[in-house]
Amino acid sequence: MCGIAGILSLTPDARVEAAELRTMAAQLVHRGPDDEGFYVDPQGRCGLAFRRLSIIDLSTGHQPLSNEDGTLWVSFNGEIYNYRELRTDLEARGHHFGTNSDTESIVHACEEFGPGCFEKLTGMFAVALWDEKRGELLLGCDPFGKKPLVYAEFQGRLYFASEAKAILALPGVPRRIDPQSLHRYLVFQYVPAPHAIYEGFAKLEPGCFLRIPAGRPVDVTSTRYFELRPDQPGRFTGSREDAKQRLGTLLRDAVARRLISDVPLGAFLSGGVDSSIVVGLMRRLGVSPLRTYSIGFADPRYDESAAARRVARHFQTEHHERMVTPDIHKLLPQLAWHFDEPFADSSAIPTYYVSRWAREGVTVALTGDGGDEAFAGYDRYRAAALAARFNAVPRVLRRVIRGLASAVPHRRPKSFGNRLYRFAAQLAVNGAQRYLGWINIFPLELLAALYRAEFRERLDFDEPLRWLSQRFEAIDGGDAERANFADVHSYLPFDLLTKVDRASMARSLECRCPLLDPQIMRFAWSLPYEWRLGPRGGKSILKEWAADLLPPEIPRRPKMGFGVPVGDWFRGELQEELRQNLLAPDSLCRRLFDPPRLAAMVESHISGRANYEHPLWALLMLEHWGRQWGAHLP
Repeated sequence: MCGIAGILSLTPDARVEAAELRTMAAQLVHRGPDDEGFYVDPQGRCGLAFRRLSIIDLSTGHQPLSNEDGTLWVSFNGEIYNYRELRTDLEARGHHFGTNSDTESIVHACEEFGPGCFEKLTGMFAVALWDEKRGELLLGCDPFGKKPLVYAEFQGRLYFASEAKAILALPGVPRRIDPQSLHRYLVFQYVPAPHAIYEGFAKLEPGCFLRIPAGRPVDVTSTRYFELRPDQPGRFTGSREDAKQRLGTLLRDAVARRLISDVPLGAFLSGGVDSSIVVGLMRRLGVSPLRTYSIGFADPRYDESAAARRVARHFQTEHHERMVTPDIHKLLPQLAWHFDEPFADSSAIPTYYVSRWAREGVTVALTGDGGDEAFAGYDRYRAAALAARFNAVPRVLRRVIRGLASAVPHRRPKSFGNRLYRFAAQLAVNGAQRYLGWINIFPLELLAALYRAEFRERLDFDEPLRWLSQRFEAIDGGDAERANFADVHSYLPFDLLTKVDRASMARSLECRCPLLDPQIMRFAWSLPYEWRLGPRGGKSILKEWAADLLPPEIPRRPKMGFGVPVGDWFRGELQEELRQNLLAPDSLCRRLFDPPRLAAMVESHISGRANYEHPLWALLMLEHWGRQWGAHLP
């Protein structure tokens, strides 16, 4: 894993200098502490920077790297798991290789296939390719957004990097907050690509590439090369037993590909089905020693450490476990720095800690991420299927049901009453609007009440709903499958994978996600949806296949998620942290929200009269981010 950065001149007089590239690379040392490299086009049209975390071909994997005649250069972040097969094919076509690294396969694939090279790559990647002959820059990201790439255009140049901080380090780069992206963040808990929190910045979407000529201003528009759809050609037509057999082969192959490494590797183990399957296959494939890492909480509602220990014993792993405590005051500014943008998924905390602890023993960790999106694992898909049955019920009766549910005690997170209330609260609406009501951090009606009038006037208030609706309604099918599809194109890349990348790279740890192998995802989405979301819940066919691999109680365990008890922490150890940041006279929150209503929300939560844990966490991380980066609202 690595960090990349670069500059492309869009005007004849905006020559790229090596010193600028060094400034950018210095901000990415955590992504690549082992080596650095730079390239500047002889005419000053383009420059590439690289920071390396050595994983494969430790001695000759230096970048930027070129083809034989030095006319095509690459800087690359990630891993290509099929590089050996790709190399064999390219050598048969007449290409000559000088290293054993996966990077060289990219540059020769680009020579052979042009932008079509991205379709040939199996792995996780953000790639920058500079063609001296054409005077053209090619940027591309992997199909699901495992590796990030952000870019910005100003002063006659296009800047790009693995993280925005590399661009922000350059003199004269503005740090103006885009109000609409701030609104998106408060709704979703992340800023979805292609948008970015800063004006003038953008993020490359998963499965897309940019093709940009040097020397002249351009309209930067991405091209999609990968798309996952349930109506794709090749729908599975075999029996359920055939499907399980095929699934087993794909899972084994995906894990095996991700064991290629010249450094120690291990796995994150939560005790859930997905990470347990990955660990079990690592054991079957002969990984030794098999090191596993997990975290726990004192609150049993959030703690899965006992299940993780059970799996570790079953597979005889070298297991490491530590506890997360509310003493996180010093961590919050660090998270704000590493994420570049405001990011409100509180599970970034345990992800950061488990990455830090794992890095003490390994450089690569396999994870179970992606299993829920591939095999319909989230409880909200069951909720969507159940709620759809109420669509024929008159809305007035649905409102009555909502009122009855609100009478049940529901302020304690993860309680039955809380789940019932959240489910019933959205029964009066349908489709994407209902789904947004379940997943948003700030309910739109709460934002409408809190926003200052002058800030709301700057917003397209309903745009986040339209954005989600486009993804929800992009396929035919029931509400559960549509919600699942929307997650693949929103929550998965912009929340889950962003969290894993930033939190692990903060500790120079490479995370690999076998269940997000494109072959597995395509196969899963070719199956009848009821094989994934069965009568007893999600991952139906996956759990059936895993019955012979896992301890019998693991597939039967209810899904817990990777949550953090921040609501309780706000009433205890983080109470003053909350007040001092959100209610300070110079807080960003006071510019967005009506101060008395904001203060009332804070005190209502602290007193236990209401539960605003998710909105308050989003605001706390917003404040830390704003202070860390000196971002300002124009």
